[in-house]
Amino acid sequence: MNSRPATRRTVLAAAVATAAGVAAGQPASAAGLSTGAGAGTRAGGGASHVSLRSWHRYRDWAEGKAEGVRAVNSGRPRIVFERPQGTTKYKDPHTDKTETWEYATWTSPLREAGVDAGEIITSWNAHTPAGTWLRIELKGLYSDGTKSPWFTMGIWTAGDGEDVPRRTSVDDQSDDKASVWTDTLAVDDLASGLRVIAYQVRLTLYRALASGAEPAVWRLSAMCSDVPDRFEVPASEPSLPRGVELDVPPYSQEIHKGQYPEYDGGGEAWCSPTSSQMIIEYWGRKPSAKDLEWVDPSYEDPQVCHAARHAFDYQYEGCGNWPFNAAYAATYRDMEGVVTRLESLTDAERLVAAGIPLITSQSFIESELDGAGYGTAGHLMTVVGFTDDGDVIANDPASEDNDAVRNVYKRRQWENIWLRTKRKDADGKVKSGTGGVCYLYFPREITARQKAVLRSVGVR
Repeated sequence: MNSRPATRRTVLAAAVATAAGVAAGQPASAAGLSTGAGAGTRAGGGASHVSLRSWHRYRDWAEGKAEGVRAVNSGRPRIVFERPQGTTKYKDPHTDKTETWEYATWTSPLREAGVDAGEIITSWNAHTPAGTWLRIELKGLYSDGTKSPWFTMGIWTAGDGEDVPRRTSVDDQSDDKASVWTDTLAVDDLASGLRVIAYQVRLTLYRALASGAEPAVWRLSAMCSDVPDRFEVPASEPSLPRGVELDVPPYSQEIHKGQYPEYDGGGEAWCSPTSSQMIIEYWGRKPSAKDLEWVDPSYEDPQVCHAARHAFDYQYEGCGNWPFNAAYAATYRDMEGVVTRLESLTDAERLVAAGIPLITSQSFIESELDGAGYGTAGHLMTVVGFTDDGDVIANDPASEDNDAVRNVYKRRQWENIWLRTKRKDADGKVKSGTGGVCYLYFPREITARQKAVLRSVGVR
């Protein structure tokens, strides 16, 4: 289990909850802002508390402000570093090494949030060849008419050699209205009614001087949410078809206990990258033998060690940074990944029925999930199926070995520990829940049915 994500997410207990009342100020649509896909209503009707916007088509990239990057329409639409706009020095806080880099930028238009947001989480898919890296930033427009500064949502590179800075989140970012908690921008006082009604995102691509390298980004996503404050979520009825189970490889994080403790203390904390690796391999991708040369040959499932290393956040000192896991998954051939929230267990059923497994984040005490045999302040599992009765079939990496990873959990218990925003720990203290957070990974080429189901949960 990965306890670190929950530790930092406990400070978001208020931030994931919707305060009573509606945010003050003029609606973004009335202000003439661009509107995003997936905003406002849920599939099948009803108010939505989540809006996911992704830039991934040529016309998406063309609508932004390009300074030194070019939008490419051949093959996979993307932006690519074309010519430097200048140079800048960056001191890596984790190595104390200062280097000078060339940079180019892409900035989105001001985009309507889709929901008056208490939280925003960005995620991205990119190619960062040797000597290149990215900075992802977000600026919000508040419902009181003021704007935030540019907040850094991540400094990311696929590599971790001497040629690049360390992959990192950035702490201590706040404007006294909202703060960044590792990978999440959260309004500080939701009871005030303040929300983020619109935002911009900015990508800065860096490369070594005169290297000519071409880092590229092909998907950028922002998930805005304002999930209702709740200890209990409404019970759902199983949907059709039932009895579907996907052939997702089962990997245990527990067999990696004590391995590579420099990455989050070792395998016992690797629930997120272990789950990521399961789905990457479900889609037929895996690291090459060369990629795994650094792993001790006596270790089982070396690809799990590889995933932990390449999802590791050097500031957070953990492998549970949500967008870093999605970015890692997208380093594989033609893969894409987003971080979002789902609003019902039936959304997960429809994804699985279409052949798309998902990774969910949940917190619970032992008595709240029969058969788990543990409690956790934060843990990632892979949903791979549903029984004929609608119970959840999960590959739970917090299992003693690979043979024990497949578990069946009661439907009602599962949906509540996953979708709620508030809970009580074993001592009765109120803590936060994740409110339906999940990772969705999928190849670029998928079936029409799979595309339709992804669109129904806001992924376009």
